[in-house]
Amino acid sequence: MLVLSRQKDESIMIGDEVKITIIDVRGHNKVRIGITAPKHIPVHRREIYDAIKKKEVDRAEKERSEKQNPINKPSDHHSESEWEETLPQPR
Repeated sequence: MLVLSRQKDESIMIGDEVKITIIDVRGHNKVRIGITAPKHIPVHRREIYDAIKKKEVDRAEKERSEKQNPINKPSDHHSESEWEETLPQPR
């Protein structure tokens, strides 16, 4: 881990495209930062990033489980749309 000291209005560059600027220092334990990055580079707080990754893993595990245990496939006497209506809807 690279550790740098910066003061208000000073910046750090990550590569040529990402700029992190110290916006404000509040007390001894809170720093506001600004991040400038191209749209193709996702920027998230760590807790949001972790939630996104967990959702991706959960979805992949569910898909893998459904492929291994295809117990809820539509039967011949139900249409595909009737079967899809019984699936849980995303929140």
